[in-house]
Amino acid sequence: MKAVVNRIIPFSSVDGPGNRTAIFLQGCNINCKYCHNPETRKMCVQCGTCVKNCPAGALSMGTDQKVKFDPAKCVQCDTCIHVCPNDSSPRTCEMTPEEVYERVKKQIPFIRGISVSGGECMLQPEFLTELFRLDALQQGWYVGCALIGSIIGVLFAGILSDKFGRKSTMILSAILFSTSAIGCALCVDFNQLVVYRIIGGVGIGVVSIISPLYISEVAVAQYRGRLVSLYQLAVTIGFLGAYLVNYQLLDYSSSHSGVAAGWWNLVFVTEVWRGMLGMETLPAILFFIIIFFIPESPRWLILKGREKKATDILERIYVSPEESLFQLAETKSVISSESKSEWRLLLQPGIRKAIIIGVCIAMLGQFMGVNAVLYYGPSIFENAGLSGGDSLFYQVLVGLVNMLTTVLALAIIDKVGRKKLVYYGVSGMVVSLILIAFYFICGEFWGISSIFLLIFFLFYVFCCAVSICAVVFVLLSEMYPTRVRGLAMSIAGFSLWIGTYLIGQLTPWMLQNLTPAGTFILFAVMCVPYMLIVWKLVPETTGKSLEEIERYWMKS
Repeated sequence: MKAVVNRIIPFSSVDGPGNRTAIFLQGCNINCKYCHNPETRKMCVQCGTCVKNCPAGALSMGTDQKVKFDPAKCVQCDTCIHVCPNDSSPRTCEMTPEEVYERVKKQIPFIRGISVSGGECMLQPEFLTELFRLDALQQGWYVGCALIGSIIGVLFAGILSDKFGRKSTMILSAILFSTSAIGCALCVDFNQLVVYRIIGGVGIGVVSIISPLYISEVAVAQYRGRLVSLYQLAVTIGFLGAYLVNYQLLDYSSSHSGVAAGWWNLVFVTEVWRGMLGMETLPAILFFIIIFFIPESPRWLILKGREKKATDILERIYVSPEESLFQLAETKSVISSESKSEWRLLLQPGIRKAIIIGVCIAMLGQFMGVNAVLYYGPSIFENAGLSGGDSLFYQVLVGLVNMLTTVLALAIIDKVGRKKLVYYGVSGMVVSLILIAFYFICGEFWGISSIFLLIFFLFYVFCCAVSICAVVFVLLSEMYPTRVRGLAMSIAGFSLWIGTYLIGQLTPWMLQNLTPAGTFILFAVMCVPYMLIVWKLVPETTGKSLEEIERYWMKS
């Protein structure tokens, strides 16, 4: 790959009056919001960023022109400081331009493709790599530490909620969110950033278990599916909102680079990643306030012997006093039949079977590719020639389809039924995954447009969002007895987050060693056992009360 002087860019079209000699990557077709002419969409061959944002001004490499001193470049090797092989230390640099480009090319999938799920901004780490001089291992730890926190949170969520109540545990998670957001925005070094991200991850793990559990316990049976699905809808709105906030913050930082120094300039301009992570404070505070206006779970109150307060809440949920009294009697009847301790109850054959099924569908759901698409979709698009410097656009598109499809699932889950949604949706996922694999095998040879790859990805997101994403938390929140519901949900949720962590770590390896086609074929194969488990082992729970579902598992 050779760097050449493509043309002289009028400096007024980028940063101000004047002219600048720019070095471009030949054949690059980046979809850059700063370049509206497709012929001028180019990327800096040194650091892999758009020429608008290259800290070295995309100057000098491969040219015969005399280069002026630029403080953003290494004075030894004249490369952008983002990729200087000796970190601008006083040593002789012997890397050729081709070696520099290969170094950058290996970093781009990591830089552009990583997102972290669950309530936090989807921060792309190129903002942090230079500031803290992160190596590859530290970059991976930055991404993975929040998932480690989530796993820790899941482990303790059920125990905390069974002991202190669903409402108190959610208040704790809101405090953890706020602490994490403020800490990430104001941290002074990489170690502090990691600590605060782990704190936020713990909050994510806790709320991912307690929120659907709480909703299932306060919902009327005929509306429980759509109400629990509201949790998944909130997650997709959070994803889309984070994409849009990051997009706007990045645009703001690019257009206000000359503002006066100060904390605002630090958080939202010079180190915009702080603003991206700190914006989590707003929804966290809103979440904290709202929790004080919701009642405690009546089923948890009955479990703790606080029947009067539980009756008051049930009368607000159900239309008639008779129905609320019937629900009170039902819950008490089921709880009184559970004479064993919580841990011994988990080992009862029917409950043990339900827990094993919950663990299987939680973990298998991750190995069907959903988080691989959310995490690494943009880099897959880019390698296929579809995406470029503005890959956030495709993240927004995926997030929008995800959110709108969840709205559809919300409307039909209690009418169509949990199991039918899984049958239809997972079947569509298999088809779309095979089409994606087919594109990677034959697309280039047959000259198939990369737009078809985007269409296949969006179809996959549609099928996934309308089925397993909407159904999994509904099923997990319904399957277990009241006495151990929090603990059993923690076990299933722990499996889900372990699967999420593993797929995030394994996907780059699979894309490299199994090829993209092999990776997506593997995802399609993993859909088969998921479908069989739901078909043969999971009962249809639509329209049934939690007590009826509990009796089913106790008799199994």
